[in-house]
Amino acid sequence: MAAVTYSLPGTVLPGYQILETLQDGDATVVYRGLREQDQRPVVIKLLKADYPPIELIMRLKQEYRIPQGLDHPGIVAALSLENHQNHFALVLEDFGGISLRHQLQSGPLPIATFLPVAMHLADILAVMHQQGVIHKDIKPSNIIFHPLTQQVKLTDFGIASQLSHEVAALAAPDALEGTLLYMSPEQTGRMNRQVDYHSDYYSLGVTFYEMLTGKLPFQSADSLEIIHCHVANTPLSPTAVNSEVPEAIAHIVTKLMAKTAEDRYQTAQGLCTDLARCWQDWQQQGTIDSFTPGALDAASQLVLPERLYGRESDTLALLAAFNRTCQGAAEMVLVSGYSGLGKSSLVHEIHQPITQQRGYFIAGKFDQLNRGLPYSALIQAFEQLVQKLLAEPSDRLQLWQANLAVALANQGQVLIEVIPEIETLIGPQPAVAPLAAAEAQTRFNQVLQSFIQVFAQADHPLVLFVNDLQWADLASLKVIERLIVSGEQGHLLVVGAYRDNEVSSTHPLMKVVKKITAIGRSITQMTLQPLSFEHVLAWISDTLNQPQSDRLVALAKLLFSKTQGTIFYDAAGQNAVYRRADCL
Repeated sequence: MAAVTYSLPGTVLPGYQILETLQDGDATVVYRGLREQDQRPVVIKLLKADYPPIELIMRLKQEYRIPQGLDHPGIVAALSLENHQNHFALVLEDFGGISLRHQLQSGPLPIATFLPVAMHLADILAVMHQQGVIHKDIKPSNIIFHPLTQQVKLTDFGIASQLSHEVAALAAPDALEGTLLYMSPEQTGRMNRQVDYHSDYYSLGVTFYEMLTGKLPFQSADSLEIIHCHVANTPLSPTAVNSEVPEAIAHIVTKLMAKTAEDRYQTAQGLCTDLARCWQDWQQQGTIDSFTPGALDAASQLVLPERLYGRESDTLALLAAFNRTCQGAAEMVLVSGYSGLGKSSLVHEIHQPITQQRGYFIAGKFDQLNRGLPYSALIQAFEQLVQKLLAEPSDRLQLWQANLAVALANQGQVLIEVIPEIETLIGPQPAVAPLAAAEAQTRFNQVLQSFIQVFAQADHPLVLFVNDLQWADLASLKVIERLIVSGEQGHLLVVGAYRDNEVSSTHPLMKVVKKITAIGRSITQMTLQPLSFEHVLAWISDTLNQPQSDRLVALAKLLFSKTQGTIFYDAAGQNAVYRRADCL
C-alpha cells in the first residue's frame, strides 16, 4: 500500500536517504528510507520540534531502549537514536511491512489469516511479559504486518512499563497514557484496580475484535462515553457482527476483554494454546470445535487476586445503599472495625458501579495529628472532585461551571476560603460580607450543600467517603449530619469508616448518629471481622491458582495462625496481605 509522499525538509538525517513519508503527525514525522553505509532499509521517527518537550524525548529514548532489551524477532528492532540539529530521531528496522491499521482498511481478516497473526502476537506478548515489560498501547497501528510473508512485529514502546504493576492516575481522556479506543478499564483510571500485564490482554482483545469484524467494540465521539463502555458495557459478540467468525474464537476474544483482570487469560501461553487448537481444527476440518477458553491457562507469576474475600454480605449491603441513592435517596453507611481489617478496600469496591452510573467517588481521610484542623477530610474530598471535573472535556467543564455559577449565586468565596482549590474551577469570586461565627458557619453549610447538589443528581450520583472518623472534628461531623438530615439533598451516599475500639458511646460521631436516626433516617452500619480460616484458604487457592489440597490447607493454617485473619497483619515490618500489595 503506497504512502503519500510529502515535500521533505532538506537533509532530514545525515547518513540516511529518505524514500517516502509514512506518517506526518502533530509531534512526529515517520519516514521510510535507507541507511547509506549499508543500504539497509530503515524507518525513521523524527521529533518535529526544534526543542521538543522532555516528555517526548523520554518516550523516544524508551522506544529505543526497551526493544534492545527484549531482542526478539517479533519486536521491531531499534537500530539507533540520533540527534541532528536538535531534532531527535529514532531509527528502526524496516522489513517491508505495513501497519495492521492500513491492512484493516481493506476489511476484516479471513480466519486463515487471522489465526497465524493472532498466534504470533500472543507469542510476542508471552516473551515480553516474561521479561517484565507491559506495552500499554496494543493496537493495530503499533502492529507491523507483512501481507506476503505474514510476518508480524510489535512496535512503539514509548509508554511501556517495566514495573510489575502501577496505578493509572485520573486524567482527562485526551491526557491518558495509551489509546482510548483500545484501553483496558483499569488503564482509564476510573477503576479501583492496578494496571499490570493483564491490561495488554484486554487491548489485544479489542485488536482481535477489530481484526475479525472490521469494527471496534465501542465507538463514540464522546471520550467519556468510551470510558464508560470499557468499564461497564458488554460489546456484541464478534460472531453477531460477522457471522463468519467461529464461536470458539469469539469466546477467546470475550475472555480477553473481560472487565476484571482475574477473568481474562492469566498468561499469553494459555492464549497461545487456545489459538493453536483453533488453528489445528481449522486446517484439518475447516471448522473449529467448541471448547472452554483458558482451560489450560495457568499463571506463570505470582499475582495477588484483587477481589475481596469474606466480605460478600457487606459488599451487597453497600451496593444496595448506593442503588437507593441512585433512585434519589441521601443515605449514610458506617463501616467499623479494628485497624487492618480492610474497611477502605470494602468501600472502594463500589468504584465500578459508580462508573456504570456515571457518578463521582471522592474521598478524604482525617489525620490524628491534625485533629484541630476543621474540615481536613472534606477539603481533601472536594479537591479530588475539582480535579475530576478539570479532567473532563472542555464542553462538559463549561457546563459544570455554568451550573455552579447559578447554584452558588455569588457566594463562591465562602467555599474558596475553606477549599482554595475550588477557585481553579469557578474562578475568582466577589467578596462576601463578614458574619458572626455562628452565622458564618450556617452560611458555609448552606453554600457547601448548594455546591454538592450540583453534582449529586439522578444522572450522576455522588459518593463521599470519609475515612478515620474517630479523629473527625466537630465542624466536619456537623456538615455530614446536615447533608443527611436536611431533606434537601438526594442522590448522595456518605460512607464513613472508623475504628470502633476508639469510638465510645460519648464520641461526637455517635451523637451525630443518634440525631440522624432520631428523625427517622436510616444508617446502614456494618462491623468488619477478621477473615475466617475458610476465606484465607480460598485466597491462597486463588493466588496460587491451585485447587484446595492438604498442602494448601497446611499453608493456610500456618498463615492463619500468624495473622488470625487480619488482612493487613504486620509483624516486625513484614506484611501479610490478603488483597493486593498496593493497599499497604
